[in-house]
Amino acid sequence: MLTGLWNEAWTATLANHLWQSTTVTGMAWLLALCLRHNHARTRYWVWMIASVKYLIPFSLLITAGESLRSTLTMPIQRPAFAAVLEQVTLPFPQTASLNALPYAGEAAAPPAAASLPIHLLPSILLGVWLCGFLLVVFSWVRGWLQIRASIRSSSRAELLAEVPVLSTPYLLEPGIFGIFRPVLLLPQGIEERLNPAQLGSIIAHEMCHVRRRDNLTAAIHMIVEAIFWFHPAVWWIKTRLLEEREQACDEIVLRSGNEAEVYAESILQVCKFCIESPLACVAGVAGSDLKGRIVRIMTGKASINLGPGRKLLLALAATVAIAIPVVFGLVHIKQADALTPGRGLAGTWQCTLHSGMDLRGVIEISKATNGEYNGIFHAMDQSAPPIPITKITQDGATVKISFKEFGADFEGKLSPDGMSIAGTLNQLSFVHPLILNRATPQTAWEIPKPEPPMAAGADPGIVTATIRPSPPEDSGKGLTVKMGRIRAANTTLSDLITYAYEIHPKQLMDAPAWVETDRFDITATYSGEGQPSPHQIQSLVQKLLARFNLRVHGDKKELSVYSLSKSGSGVKIVQSAGGPNQPPALYFQELGKLKVNNGSMQDFVFVLGSIVLDRPVVDRTGIAGRYDFTLNWTPDNTQFRSWGAIIPHPTGSTNAPPPLVTALQEQIGLKLEAIRAPIETLVIDHVEKPVVSN
Repeated sequence: MLTGLWNEAWTATLANHLWQSTTVTGMAWLLALCLRHNHARTRYWVWMIASVKYLIPFSLLITAGESLRSTLTMPIQRPAFAAVLEQVTLPFPQTASLNALPYAGEAAAPPAAASLPIHLLPSILLGVWLCGFLLVVFSWVRGWLQIRASIRSSSRAELLAEVPVLSTPYLLEPGIFGIFRPVLLLPQGIEERLNPAQLGSIIAHEMCHVRRRDNLTAAIHMIVEAIFWFHPAVWWIKTRLLEEREQACDEIVLRSGNEAEVYAESILQVCKFCIESPLACVAGVAGSDLKGRIVRIMTGKASINLGPGRKLLLALAATVAIAIPVVFGLVHIKQADALTPGRGLAGTWQCTLHSGMDLRGVIEISKATNGEYNGIFHAMDQSAPPIPITKITQDGATVKISFKEFGADFEGKLSPDGMSIAGTLNQLSFVHPLILNRATPQTAWEIPKPEPPMAAGADPGIVTATIRPSPPEDSGKGLTVKMGRIRAANTTLSDLITYAYEIHPKQLMDAPAWVETDRFDITATYSGEGQPSPHQIQSLVQKLLARFNLRVHGDKKELSVYSLSKSGSGVKIVQSAGGPNQPPALYFQELGKLKVNNGSMQDFVFVLGSIVLDRPVVDRTGIAGRYDFTLNWTPDNTQFRSWGAIIPHPTGSTNAPPPLVTALQEQIGLKLEAIRAPIETLVIDHVEKPVVSN
């Protein structure tokens, strides 16, 4: 679970952001140390920049660097500096956890359900963060309500100041409340405890906060505290900001002609009978290290103006902070082009999908004379023929590949060395992290030649079989039959039975609970030569079920089903030119768009019942033969439940395809009705959990 969590893209993104922000905090500390003899206002803004960095990820500046690509004509050769820069700015790489999508064009098995891994730990961490966030916000709200209560009970004071002055019965320290329309809040009776000179110095201090907009900057850092409450550096920055803020105001008050002794006494008098403000964004007078402040005030040690050297140091630090991510974005983009001159994406790319089993894929990309890319996809571990890729585009390091034949789109970033593309594959409603690696003569996989079909009259049998429980963390499922081997991954016995006997799960009767819950990884070999037909594969799976000592018998039972029959408008499908030995291919180009090639009505009915609808479909069309057609409709939230797909809310667009029932009638000439009817069922007489192989 921890490994899966770390492999999530958001984990690396957050870790990189925290690393970058912490590094900036360290740089701010070094700058503040170098400027310790200069004015406090300079150090204050150094710490404020460190605070704001937590709200601004470097990825924004990296994107800005990438956008400069179009303005440059000369390629940038990637120096070793670029690799070092990447290690410093992005020390936590985004390692993709390759979850598989089912290959919908596989003829040997119906499309398998894909599911995204669900980890409990991210939810727990989010809950912990949310509790901390709410706790911080609650403390602020409580303090804000206290201040509001004191303002409501206050009265206008006749004192000269740049903002309205209010006198409150609460024993709060003098402070500025408000950001855009600030007021000075003074405790009642302060005029009796301070002489006019002392009161004047206190008001002068508060006016410094007004002119410096300290309440606004304090509020910004409060947002940082709420979001990153778990980071100790954020609270350390808060302490530094408070200290430098008060020292900056002290320096201004003393430079304006107030006597140090009078000013120090006024602060001490305030601290004797006032309590500190409950809000950090209320700029008061008694904040920071009181003893240290009094010592600095009384010693009268003057701060030094910034000299040329220190001004240069600050300018250099600001330039580096902005330039590093911008240059990284620029180099990161351009070096990929420089390393593959004239070639770009052309070549062979390899990837591996995990769906309980490893499914390898090879993409061959070539570049046409018009500059466009063409590609072919090979499913290495499946019996499907090569599939042409719909579209391939490259914009700098961004690569997009569209597989419209099985409803998938890939988008990723080309690596700095041009040898890999890390991104995500979106198929139907599922998102899968995926990495493509450029093949070299040493690493290239041999693309197998198409296997000839098995003889039509052959009756292959199971030779060997290995059965093991699936790892609990596995997601997705799959069944492949190729080159004399059957592989089923993360598959329940119910999956195998419904496929082998071509029935809907609701047609399976008297099954023990474990038949639908226990998942297995199965590897078997079979006799015979050539690629089995779909019916031969179903026969092989039936023989494989004998390893579970499965005994069944057929029966009839009245169930809620859908009836598929001809409508009055006539059938509107085209007979396929494929031969009887050519396997059918039924796959979804997107949710609600089913492509049928060389498929029988029995194949179509099975896909409708087992994948789309929640009950069996009875074929009453009387249509024989094989056909090619496409069915395009807008699915609702009752469909594709076996896949766990999330159906988007209807947009209400006039161009949206019709619902399934309407689409069947208008596009194919078939009628779908919900009825109750006696249909064939499969009753389990006996079944045993298998002896697990070592």
